[in-house]
Amino acid sequence: MKILRGPLSRLRWQTRLVLWSAAAIAGLAVVAFAKLADVALGVFFQVTSGRPWLPFLMAPSLGMVTVWLTRRYAPGAQGSGIPQVIAATREAAHGRAVGALVSLRLGLGKIALGALALVGGFSAGREGPSVQVASSIMHAAHRFLPHSRALRAQDLILAGGAAGVAAAFNAPLAGIVFAVEELGRRLETRTSGVLMSTVILSGLVAIAMMGNYNYFGHPKAFGTARALALPVLFCGILCGVLGGVFSRLLLWPHKSPEFCLWRCRRDHPVLFAGACGLAVALVGWLGGGFSYGSGYGITASIVSGEVTAPWHAPLTRYVATLVSYHSGIPGGLFAPSLAVGGALGSTLAPFLGHGANAIAVVVLCMAGFLAAVTQSPITAAIIVMEMIDGHGMVISLMGVALIARAVSARLGPELYQQLATGFLPRTEGPPPVAVAAPAPAP
Repeated sequence: MKILRGPLSRLRWQTRLVLWSAAAIAGLAVVAFAKLADVALGVFFQVTSGRPWLPFLMAPSLGMVTVWLTRRYAPGAQGSGIPQVIAATREAAHGRAVGALVSLRLGLGKIALGALALVGGFSAGREGPSVQVASSIMHAAHRFLPHSRALRAQDLILAGGAAGVAAAFNAPLAGIVFAVEELGRRLETRTSGVLMSTVILSGLVAIAMMGNYNYFGHPKAFGTARALALPVLFCGILCGVLGGVFSRLLLWPHKSPEFCLWRCRRDHPVLFAGACGLAVALVGWLGGGFSYGSGYGITASIVSGEVTAPWHAPLTRYVATLVSYHSGIPGGLFAPSLAVGGALGSTLAPFLGHGANAIAVVVLCMAGFLAAVTQSPITAAIIVMEMIDGHGMVISLMGVALIARAVSARLGPELYQQLATGFLPRTEGPPPVAVAAPAPAP
């Protein structure tokens, strides 16, 4: 564009300043969310320690309060937030308003209410919501650009989503791949610069605040690719089936809105959230507390080899995450899905792996289950690889993720793409997945 010609153009540097400032603020917001989530989980486990009856009071009451506040002050902040970002990129590409999907109000509500739900012990993560938080901040920056056409609104939303993943997991490559594979479905020349600079700056802010850490540490006991051939095949198929069913159950209200259970949720959302909270407490009590919270702490212990999950841990986490998501609280699926996969791998490790291969089975199941749920295999493999510093397992991780995705695709459609259609105007109807990419710039 003429307005941006010249390396020393004042408008060019003003645009860069706005972009870089917004990216830094997005990184700070994601880090603040992570810190607040840790505090919230700490409060829950400290208060309920030695009091197994207390979650039966905390989960229903805080669930109802969270859903009421969400519907009253931040409608659109419920759930993961990734479907809202996908819908926002589509709407912004057509020049439509997206304030009901990404805004500073929704970003703040996502952080505060997501943390409140974790105080109640709900099985929810903060990584998916970080996508909506960062996208909201980047979209808000569009109004401060020196020229409205300097950068497209949909490019800023997409870049914010990538930055959210990168900062939440300290995984910049995963953030870029996630933007291409899930959010935008293609990477244009004019988008790539915005995306790269936003991810890098947000990632640098996260590293500056939290250190250059790996999400699940540095486990070293893996094994050779040849030794992992059977675990890759078995874990890929099993995780594909379990993740595909999980995804179908998450889409159940979307597919059958008139089913009695979902009519009850629609007519009495606050009471429904209370019932879900009671179910979360019951599942947590039956499972010895393994299903409470995001699952980050217990999964980190499993990956490091410090803890072996009991046989029922995958089941209780699986059920608790489904119930938590359907309750209507703001909360994501990434960390709980990784927790399901980690617990499943810990259960299977004695049969599929020994010694060096035991932790590898855990890691494979994490990537496989996440890939099956999201049907984004490259993102799942890279996220897990970067989280554990497991570059030596990249082939095995890609293999298990692709197998799991292929099996899951036989059981149902892509989760986030389908959920995104619920946030699009009803006049459009549910668009096919193929039109998910942003429209070319005019």
